[in-house]
Amino acid sequence: MSDGPEKLSGNMEDYLEVIHFLSGAKGVARVGEIARLMRVKSPSVNAALKGLAGRGLVVHQKYGYVTLTPAGSKQAAQVQEKHDVLFFFLARVLMLDPEAAGREACAIEHAISQGTHARLVQFFKFLKVLPEGAKPKLLEDFARYLKKSEKH
Repeated sequence: MSDGPEKLSGNMEDYLEVIHFLSGAKGVARVGEIARLMRVKSPSVNAALKGLAGRGLVVHQKYGYVTLTPAGSKQAAQVQEKHDVLFFFLARVLMLDPEAAGREACAIEHAISQGTHARLVQFFKFLKVLPEGAKPKLLEDFARYLKKSEKH
């Protein structure tokens, strides 16, 4: 399944995700805050913002706030949803440490196809419709296997 010709690099998706986070948490995003969260210098942020603005995903006035356009907000939300779904899968199904699950989800979110992402979403919807407290036997067996293998 193709993600279309406008596919952003993982790095550019990370910028959208950070801008989306800052906008939600603080109401606005600033270059310095983006740089701090991305662990880069301000000139790198400005270069990325220029590219994102050229694609119609952000509005950035020099020395001003950074805002997502409706298209940028939509794309940022899609990246965040992929991250959340992957984090849940890694942390709750594969039972990885949450910190490791977060790092891995961030790496995988940029490479996963829409089809695979959609299948993961379907899997979690399936888990949600199970009766309260009904954990699939496979997951219970896997948890026991992990505990047993940790002892050896």
